[in-house]
Amino acid sequence: MRCGVELGFVSAEETPQLYSDEIVRGRTALYARRYGIWMTLFVGWMIFLSMGRGITFWSSAIFVVLLLSSIIIPIRHFLGAARFKAEKIRLTP
Repeated sequence: MRCGVELGFVSAEETPQLYSDEIVRGRTALYARRYGIWMTLFVGWMIFLSMGRGITFWSSAIFVVLLLSSIIIPIRHFLGAARFKAEKIRLTP
């Protein structure tokens, strides 16, 4: 609908706005909180596997942190599913 308004096919008053800017920001923040930790874990493993093994003491400490995170994050993700769905329903018009 936005592209139709931008191209001049329809006026802005004739189109319904499905998501307000506040709802879009809220949903984006909700998804970022939910899935951002997975990206952080993935990037952590990639950095560790590419260059983190060469550091003597820190490689074992980083490995333990990544290993514990790999165990805890899926559990938190599963346990937070109901809260995520409730917040998503609250942010759905």
